[in-house]
Amino acid sequence: MTEGCEHTKKGKNAGPKRTDVCEKCVEEKTRWVNLRYCASCGNVGCCDSSPRRHARKHFETTKHPVIGPVVGEDWLYCFVDDATV
Repeated sequence: MTEGCEHTKKGKNAGPKRTDVCEKCVEEKTRWVNLRYCASCGNVGCCDSSPRRHARKHFETTKHPVIGPVVGEDWLYCFVDDATV
């Protein structure tokens, strides 16, 4: 893990909107591995280990840089700086 970046130092601004599903995967009838939430708006998407990588696609569309795990862990990851805290 790295020490983070300016984006992750801002912390968690928003909690997950919904914690039990990746809504895009449900719409597409695909599966996910783990869920990630956007620290900027709370959007929940599937992780990079999932086939569709919806959390990353959310970043690519919105430019919201920081995600975190929905349950079970306590860290933040910045797509822009490839940094985890």
